[in-house]
Amino acid sequence: MLAQLAKLEPAVDLVVFPETATSGYFVEGGVRDVAVTAGTLFRDLGLQHEAAQAPPMDVAVGFYEVFQNRFYNSCLYASLGNASPRSASPRGTPGIRHIHRKLFLPTYGVFDEERFVERGRELHAFDTRLGRAAILICEDAWHSIAGTIAALEGAQLILVPSASPARGTGMDEEGVRLPASVVRWERILRNLAEEHGVYVAYASLVGFEGGKGFPGGSVVVSPGGQIVLRGPLFEEAVLTYDIDLDELTRARADAPLLADLEVNLPHLVKSLGMRDAGSGKRKRRLVKFDPAVNGSHASPISHPASRIHVIGKGVDEGDPLAMDCELARRWLVSFLKDEVVRRRGFTRGIVGVSGGVDSSLTAFLAVEALGKENVIGVRMPYKTSSPESLEHAQLVIDQLGIQSRTIDITPAVDGYLRQVGDGGGDPTRRGNVMARERMIVLFDLSAMHKALPIGTSNKSERLLGYFTWHADDTPPVNPLGDLFKTQVRALARHVGVPEVILAKPPTPDLVPGQTTEGDYGISYDKVDRILYYLIRGMKAEEVVAHGFTSDEVAKVQGRLESTHWKRRLPTVAVMSQTAIGEFYLRPVDN
Repeated sequence: MLAQLAKLEPAVDLVVFPETATSGYFVEGGVRDVAVTAGTLFRDLGLQHEAAQAPPMDVAVGFYEVFQNRFYNSCLYASLGNASPRSASPRGTPGIRHIHRKLFLPTYGVFDEERFVERGRELHAFDTRLGRAAILICEDAWHSIAGTIAALEGAQLILVPSASPARGTGMDEEGVRLPASVVRWERILRNLAEEHGVYVAYASLVGFEGGKGFPGGSVVVSPGGQIVLRGPLFEEAVLTYDIDLDELTRARADAPLLADLEVNLPHLVKSLGMRDAGSGKRKRRLVKFDPAVNGSHASPISHPASRIHVIGKGVDEGDPLAMDCELARRWLVSFLKDEVVRRRGFTRGIVGVSGGVDSSLTAFLAVEALGKENVIGVRMPYKTSSPESLEHAQLVIDQLGIQSRTIDITPAVDGYLRQVGDGGGDPTRRGNVMARERMIVLFDLSAMHKALPIGTSNKSERLLGYFTWHADDTPPVNPLGDLFKTQVRALARHVGVPEVILAKPPTPDLVPGQTTEGDYGISYDKVDRILYYLIRGMKAEEVVAHGFTSDEVAKVQGRLESTHWKRRLPTVAVMSQTAIGEFYLRPVDN
């Protein structure tokens, strides 16, 4: 990366990398494997900088740090190369300027950070060749007091390295659909900048880790709270912006909120020291505050304009399953590119194409992500399979122009059942054998063609347990697993799956005449919405109030609660302090 930066003209003053840029974020127990000291990181950066023959620059790099026998999620700020011609100050000489250790460690949702690293305990602004800066790592910025402390310590520029996965769908103030988490981030960053009259540079990680997508979308926000630079979503980018610290003077004159706070803070802090003693009297606890001691600067220091590099809108309540199909397409194509090629080292993908909407959509997304020459479609009929399914599968293969194989699984399935005892009288047993035989075929062809199997199961089937364990849900990468069936249909129509496939009733095609909705005894339009409410914690009676019958809700809830085991790895008796998946924790792609 430093080699690329060395080629930029004009030369840069500061490069901001995302949180945990050196290793990726979700390394879990692997923190101890990737953590380094700040000195080691600075040495390595200096060697890279020298090899790249890059001009002098400052860098802010997120990394997992080992310090005094503890692990931290940290950000190193350092100067590389010789002193800048703009400054004869020691601030321009090579060296570590500051290390910030993340204060607020999320341990909710997809996060379990406090299990693997310690909390930082201090927040300070520091001097740089650009001016006075401070660092807030990801969730630090969600707590307004952190930005306030940084500004009171004189920060003119707040750096926010982040590794925040994209979640949900939202809409920004201009009506543009974005991941909901990105919308919230932009609101937080604008408020942070505007309230304190500072520049904010937000560097957001890009890529996927274990299916969790980091969206990028890095921004620079002016002291007036305006987004003056925005990076692309789900794409790596190098963004450049010229900052002028005189803008702080104008912003703080227009909205002197920080000056007001400096005047009133000693009184507010004093009131925080008051505690009710329970007898009508107030107990005083002395808390001292001195702006001079805390490094506050009433007037920003004037510095030349500097260049910064940052590497790195909601669902209507009326239809809770509505989504922006174009955003979803980009999201899932980026996921496949990252997971198949970059993380797992494959150039090709293989898809079992059944003629249904799920496998058709998966094939369309795989072609866009990998190229049609790198996708193999496999038809795997049994003797009772519908001819229509074969025809529709071929229709998709022909429309996409991908390679294909047709493997008749009848001899393998019937041969096995004859040996162990005819399963013809038990359609469930025979269907499970068929499903598992298809996975044998898919994984064997995967080894033959060096193509990664790509899954096709949707969220509705997975939640209801409507799949054969260690069969349909076995492929290691699945782009559809978090989309309800109705959302799969909408996205399939958006990308161009043939209408004849979209219009037909869904079926696993294991038994002649079988349909999925017939097995459920309820339509997908109802199933998906009931599931939507149930997995958000609504009670059955609350779901009924949304327009469903008690029987419908009970039917879906019963299947949901009785199939948790199918969505988990095998249960292992925990007998040690190194049990896999409990104590020995490593993400699949670390």
